Amino acid sequence: MQFFRTPPSSFTRPLGLVALVVLAGVQARLAGAQPSAPPSTLTVQVDQPGARIPDTLFGLFFEDVNFGADGGLYPERVKNRSFEFPDPLMGWKQLDAGSSRGTVQVLEQGVSDDSGNVHYLRLQAGSRGQTLGISNEGFRGIGVEKGAEYIFSVRARHVNGEPVRLRVELIGAGGSSLGRATLEDITPAWETHTATLRATGRDAQASLNLRVEGSGALDLDLVSLYPKDTWRDRKNGLRPDLVRLLKDMKPGFLRFPGGCIVEGRRLDTRYQWKTTLGDPDERRLIVNRWNSEFRHRPAPDYYQSFGLGYFEYFQLSEDIGAEPLPILNCGMACQFNSGELAPLDELDTYIQDALDLVEFANGPVASEWGGKRAAMGHPKPFKLKMIGIGNEQWGPQYIERYREFARVLKAKHPEIALISSAGPSPSGEQFDYLWARLRELKADIVDEHYYMAPKWFRDNAGRYDSYPRNGPKVFAGEYASQSVGIASPNNRNNWEGALSEAAFVTGLERNADIVQMTSYAPLFGHVDAWQWTPNLIWFDNLRSYGTPNYYVQKLFSANRGTKLLPVRLDGSAKNGAGDLFTSASLDEAAGEVILKVVNVTPAAREVRVRLAGAKNVRKKGQAFVLANSDPKAENSLDEPMKVAPVAQPFEAATGEFTYRLLPNSLTVLRVGVAGGRVRR
Repeated sequence: MQFFRTPPSSFTRPLGLVALVVLAGVQARLAGAQPSAPPSTLTVQVDQPGARIPDTLFGLFFEDVNFGADGGLYPERVKNRSFEFPDPLMGWKQLDAGSSRGTVQVLEQGVSDDSGNVHYLRLQAGSRGQTLGISNEGFRGIGVEKGAEYIFSVRARHVNGEPVRLRVELIGAGGSSLGRATLEDITPAWETHTATLRATGRDAQASLNLRVEGSGALDLDLVSLYPKDTWRDRKNGLRPDLVRLLKDMKPGFLRFPGGCIVEGRRLDTRYQWKTTLGDPDERRLIVNRWNSEFRHRPAPDYYQSFGLGYFEYFQLSEDIGAEPLPILNCGMACQFNSGELAPLDELDTYIQDALDLVEFANGPVASEWGGKRAAMGHPKPFKLKMIGIGNEQWGPQYIERYREFARVLKAKHPEIALISSAGPSPSGEQFDYLWARLRELKADIVDEHYYMAPKWFRDNAGRYDSYPRNGPKVFAGEYASQSVGIASPNNRNNWEGALSEAAFVTGLERNADIVQMTSYAPLFGHVDAWQWTPNLIWFDNLRSYGTPNYYVQKLFSANRGTKLLPVRLDGSAKNGAGDLFTSASLDEAAGEVILKVVNVTPAAREVRVRLAGAKNVRKKGQAFVLANSDPKAENSLDEPMKVAPVAQPFEAATGEFTYRLLPNSLTVLRVGVAGGRVRR
């Protein structure tokens, strides 16, 4: 994803009575919309299964934009916990004013510049009986749930004066105390001290106060407030509600860590995966590329702590059943920013990073980087199968660098598929140039991006119908309907955009023989700290919800099927030329035909469905319907299911039946065929 300028679980099972009641309500509201066209005929050729659908067809793209990592998926509550921001007290403020209270200073450790933790805080208390304190604001506040436990930890040492205590307290937005603890017996040696705080109330905008009691001096570093409840109860684990939303999509892959942050504004601020390994306390912080990208959404406090690093990304991929897809810098900084290039004769370091990454993911424990993986708690390989070379680069400079990566990697690791870039736009001179050169280089998979208006997605549902079937495959790596304009802060996650994407995705699925991978972007957005919109999932410090776009993605992914089935609309293999968009597949394991139909009109439509060549069709089918009469409808934290799928049974008869499509709807029909066996 770039700031565009002109470039040189399921839904495969019944949802129950509540869902049927909701669907009945939807149908009642839309009952006045009568069919405006004669019934169309949808013919699914069940006995002519085609190409196998890749397990990776529907996946996830993660980038640390919109506070998606620190402040989001990575649930550390304390911002600038090691005082390593360029402004070392950013996120902190002194609580007790007045010189008699004492002094607050940020000092430097006597360590090398390569250390990820150089600074620490000294609190020199004043007169006995007075306190000196500091407060951390968190990430647009600190979210705490009533009754939940939070592990506070800090490295501390007593410097001089009489013995002191450290009072730790959670303070609600209204000033009330939500939990407290006191640390005593702090010695002159650096030691880690911990305490558990149980929140007595619920607040998304709390703060963390630390007060020194006594007249001595105390040094503090690595201040942390971490929820006890994490995904799989892991130490340094992830935020459970956000991971659950990802896992429920049944993604085929997880692309990480971006995105533009892979490139950096300059090469010295690019993402370097090796610095994100090891003890989280020692990982070296860098500025986030989205810190100052947009004047209308400045984020001067946006840095990457790398508490969520490459090991955690691989682990998350494994947890949610997704293939890992790491993206590496190819020696090019963001071309929309500095466009800085690593000279070709200095590219070895970048290529070696790729080779070492394969060893980290797949190497034996006895190898250098495989040993580092094992030391972090995962002796078994992560089974890496693909790597992205660069993010969204273009021009001859990219081709020169990609060629060198491919030459070395294909010689040493022919089993690893390489993802290459088609640039930031879905067409044009640069796009055509890249495709031509990448075909010459026999690239594996080419990554196309499109942030376009809703109409573009409807008009381009047949985009891949005419793509050559030989040569590189396609990764639709970043796409999202822009309701107002590319990178506009006024873009909305409304139903019109999501429905237009659904129409487009039918074309992606129909062409799964060449389109191997697809992912919406961006993935996450903090409602109080975003830079880019729209996003698939929104959250605040306590809650989260999936957008209509999320439910489109989930319906397609959870109902992917294993083989393509030909589908004809009124006798034509051309789908999406009008207002109905379709795709079909066979789920061999479930023994079911899956038909997806998108109706982009404000009128209900009747369709006659023929399952040609199907044998022993089960009488009852299952429908999953995503619909809303208002194209501008959106979900929110308070109405998270305003636009969400509901389920209902339907009569499939003998394989030929009429079905009424709701206006503005995506409908998934699943019909069983005995044993999943069809005539070949």
